[in-house]
Amino acid sequence: MAREFMASAKKSELDELVELQLKATGLWNEVKDRLNASATRLSVGQQQRLCLARGLAVGPEIILGDESTSALDPVSTNIIEDLFINLKQKYTIVLVTHILRQARRVSDYIIFVYMGKIIEFGPTEEVLLNPKEELTKEYVKGFIS
Repeated sequence: MAREFMASAKKSELDELVELQLKATGLWNEVKDRLNASATRLSVGQQQRLCLARGLAVGPEIILGDESTSALDPVSTNIIEDLFINLKQKYTIVLVTHILRQARRVSDYIIFVYMGKIIEFGPTEEVLLNPKEELTKEYVKGFIS
C-alpha cells in the first residue's frame, strides 16, 4: 500500500511522509534545513537513523536489523536502541546482536544461535538469567564468543 501511495503521491504528500519518518527517527530537527544535502554528510549514527526512516516510509510489517549499532558510538547506540524500543509497539522487530546488554535492554524474546544452530529460545530475561542449555550458560558468562 505504501508503494502505491508513493507512486501516485503529490510532492506535498511525499514531503509530509519524509517529515513524519524523520521525526519518528529523531532526525527531523537535525536535518530539516539541509534536506537536499548528501546523506554522506551525516554522522554514522544519523545515517543509520536515515536508513531506518527510509525503511519505515514504505510501511513495513517487520523491521530487520543486522548489528544495527555495531559501528556507532555509545550516544548514537542509545538513540537507536530507544527507537527500537518505541517502534516495537507498532512493528515486529528482529535484531541480530552480539551485545548481551543490548539484547536484554531491547528485546522481549531472544534466540541464541551458535555456529548456525538454534541453541535456546525464550523470554529474554529467562534465557539470559536462567539459561537451560549449557552452551547458553557459557556464552552468557563470557566463556565463549
